Amino acid sequence: MACLHDHSCDEHDCSTDWSLYKHIDLSKVSALNEAVTGSVKTVFRAWEQRLNSSEGILESNEGDPELIVFIPFTSDVKIKSISVVGGADGTSPAKIRAFVNREGIDFSDAQSMQPVQEWELVENLQGVLEYQTRYSRFQSVGNITLHFPDNFGGDTTQIHYIGFKGEATQLKRDVVATIVYELMPNPSDHKTRSETGGGLSQVE
Repeated sequence: MACLHDHSCDEHDCSTDWSLYKHIDLSKVSALNEAVTGSVKTVFRAWEQRLNSSEGILESNEGDPELIVFIPFTSDVKIKSISVVGGADGTSPAKIRAFVNREGIDFSDAQSMQPVQEWELVENLQGVLEYQTRYSRFQSVGNITLHFPDNFGGDTTQIHYIGFKGEATQLKRDVVATIVYELMPNPSDHKTRSETGGGLSQVE
């Protein structure tokens, strides 16, 4: 379900609300059926730049509106909502289907698998709509795959911006035990058996 912001973005700093942009591993973002290879990376940017598509947009191949976008994060995140700004003249995506922590999903997989959640979209040319997640299903998200199966009648699907609202958590896989190696022990730092009643003296 889509909902409007409950405040004016001119009076409120939405960038802090849509802070997950900085946790996207942009170098590993990919898309299937994009007309220009690598163009998917241009749709991820700070909230306040959501309507600035000067660096490019994501567009599907002509005559085939379906898109799959894979987004990995640099830290586990909890996703509260998703925002998508699409193109005009029927090129905006009409539906999102989301899959969490599943890599390598292709169109066959996406059509046969049950998504974690799906949304019917409306054309959101001004970037004022957000789609709430079923929050309990979007905890500890290491990556998310978004399937856009159709649009509003255009020959191609165009996406100008994708944003996530939520919070980042600590990655357990990044916690490494620190092991201190004593390469040159200092004898004065160690108690000998003579000092502890063991009968041996310190070795010079």
